[in-house]
Amino acid sequence: MKIFETHKLLGLVGLFKDPYHLLKAAREAQKRKFAHCDAVLPYPIHGLDLILGQKRSLIPWVTLVFGLAGCFGGAGLEIWTSAIDWPIIIGGKPFNSLPAFVPIIFECTILLGGLATAAALFAICRIPNFHTRVLDNEITNDAFALYVPAREKGFSEEDVKGFLEKSGAYEIKMVE
Repeated sequence: MKIFETHKLLGLVGLFKDPYHLLKAAREAQKRKFAHCDAVLPYPIHGLDLILGQKRSLIPWVTLVFGLAGCFGGAGLEIWTSAIDWPIIIGGKPFNSLPAFVPIIFECTILLGGLATAAALFAICRIPNFHTRVLDNEITNDAFALYVPAREKGFSEEDVKGFLEKSGAYEIKMVE
């Protein structure tokens, strides 16, 4: 008795040689109200995120919040140590000499903002991702790809293949 393996279709990937045809396919996916499409590109294409319905990233907000925390934390630390905890007159300067504090405040701002940005990038993008397969080896070298998952509402394999071919895909692959 043979046991057959059943493969579940996860989606279709259309490969394109230029960004013009990829944008055309993305607009077609938008017309069909596909909400979970993704594009993999060798370089950013202006406007593609709006076409695919991508939301603005939280990473700039994380950078701002932690940068301000570093700024105020560095200023507070210096004011506390030089004016309250251990006040020493050095060169006739006042205890709260803000011009002398600027380099440390700047460094604390950059340090916390940069570290929080890197941590947020890893967390939001779920890096490293050991479970996602590479869709095609040509992607990010010289090809543009549009991935349409099979879980989309109204997904029809023939329909998706049709509009990807009509948009100029030179190859369409099934992801199982």
